[in-house]
Amino acid sequence: MIKILHSYWAYLVLIVLICSVVKAFFGYVLKKQYTPKMFQLALLTLIVTHTQFLIAVILYFTSSRFLLWSELGMAEVMKTPIHRLYLVEHPIINILAIAIITIGYSKHKKKRLSNFKYKILSITYFIALILILSRIPWKVWPGLTFN
Repeated sequence: MIKILHSYWAYLVLIVLICSVVKAFFGYVLKKQYTPKMFQLALLTLIVTHTQFLIAVILYFTSSRFLLWSELGMAEVMKTPIHRLYLVEHPIINILAIAIITIGYSKHKKKRLSNFKYKILSITYFIALILILSRIPWKVWPGLTFN
C-alpha cells in the first residue's frame, strides 16, 4: 500500500512542481508582481514534496529491497544497476531535490522584490524538477506502459 501511495503521490509532486516552475518562470520573465497565489503554490510544492519524502522513508525501510544491503552487500548492490537505482540513486537524488526546493522556498521568502522571488523559485524548483525526473524508474511507474 505504501508503494502504491508513493507511486501515485509522485504524480501530484510532478504536477505541482511543474506548475510552480512554469508560473515562477513566467513571473520572472514578464516581470509580474509576486502574488499570494504564487506564495501558496510555492508552499504547496514544499508540502507535497516533503510529504512524498516521508512516504518514501517509510517505503525504503519497510521494502524487501532494503534487505538487499545485508543479503548482497554494498559491492553487489552498487554493481547491479536496478539495485543501485532503487537503493542509492533514486533516494539520494530525490533527497537532494527536496533540499533544493526547501532552500529555494526559504531564500525566496527573504527577498523583497518580486523579480528576485520569481528568479529564485524558477531556478531552484527547475533544478529539483530535473533531478527528480532523472531518477524516476519510468518502466515500472503506474499508469505508464512501455513495450
